Amino acid sequence: MSISIQNVDASSVSPVSEIDVGNAVRAARESYGYSVDDLAVTCGLTNREISDVEIGADTDPSKLRRIAAALQIAPSAFLTI
Repeated sequence: MSISIQNVDASSVSPVSEIDVGNAVRAARESYGYSVDDLAVTCGLTNREISDVEIGADTDPSKLRRIAAALQIAPSAFLTI
């Protein structure tokens, strides 16, 4: 059976909110023992950008990729369901 958009049951897919993504970023950062300052330096974003991501105010995919790379995890780790 092939997977296509036609045979995906929409009721089985849970949307991930920006706040959920932000919480996942914060949890990943903390699990690595990084402060916001440490992560900002490592991924090249500002402290404010990291904070905005963590509160769900900015979930720009390019920022999430940079953060994931700095933490050496897959960006999909932030898409907890």
